Amino acid sequence: SLMVNAAGQTRKEKVILPSSLQGTKPNSIPNKKTEDPVSGKLNTSSLATRRQDLNGFHLIPPRVTFGVLKEGCTYATTVIIKNVGVNFSRFRVKQPPPHTGLRVMYTPGPVAAGLHVELEIEIFAMVLEGRDTGGLEEVSHDIEILTETDTLLLPVRANILC
Repeated sequence: SLMVNAAGQTRKEKVILPSSLQGTKPNSIPNKKTEDPVSGKLNTSSLATRRQDLNGFHLIPPRVTFGVLKEGCTYATTVIIKNVGVNFSRFRVKQPPPHTGLRVMYTPGPVAAGLHVELEIEIFAMVLEGRDTGGLEEVSHDIEILTETDTLLLPVRANILC
């Protein structure tokens, strides 16, 4: 029971379950269409888990924080998008608007089950004209990754030193 701890005593604080047990992925929006009419129903005991666990992607790491950046410089980091399903899946990245300075580079195409693709997140540190931010401007944007089952949101944060 979640009401008592391992010693059998009543818990003082609530137990926080990981997202894998809650049945939802963090920072994702499910699509309306969830069942693929082409693929058949899977009834094997080895795949007797929830239907949503059989397809989809995971982001490693789930968020990107660049920290403090020097204005006028370009910085990059790599994020892995892994296919945790049992079928080939596709994804598409919706490029961020130009005023954010962000750009995502990747190789499009299907991703086999268990494999991953690297996304290179690049940011050109720039400050929009006409703003007085006191020497530090915060850039915050959620990159949308559209998959067959849901839309993943990759939060990207940075502070630009003016």
